[in-house]
Amino acid sequence: MKPISTRQLYRVVVEAAQAADIAKRVGPHTLRHSFATHLLEDGTDIRIIQVLLGHAKLNSTAFYTKVATRTVRTVTSPLDKLGLFKPEEISPDG
Repeated sequence: MKPISTRQLYRVVVEAAQAADIAKRVGPHTLRHSFATHLLEDGTDIRIIQVLLGHAKLNSTAFYTKVATRTVRTVTSPLDKLGLFKPEEISPDG
């Protein structure tokens, strides 16, 4: 059995994205970004992700981890904890 080439891997990833109706441009490196992002969203320590990705510097790992919008929305601001406003007093428009 021959190893898969870079070109073949790229084609497989692109075809899978098309089959899944993903319009965004993707490639094999997208899998690396997704892997790191999902681990981070599941609460894995970024230093463990650093080791799994084989990065010498934590800054490199931070670059690869993209936090999804839905995750950001679940974070409570320290200002919200002050209790200055009741949730119903704040309109969605600000």
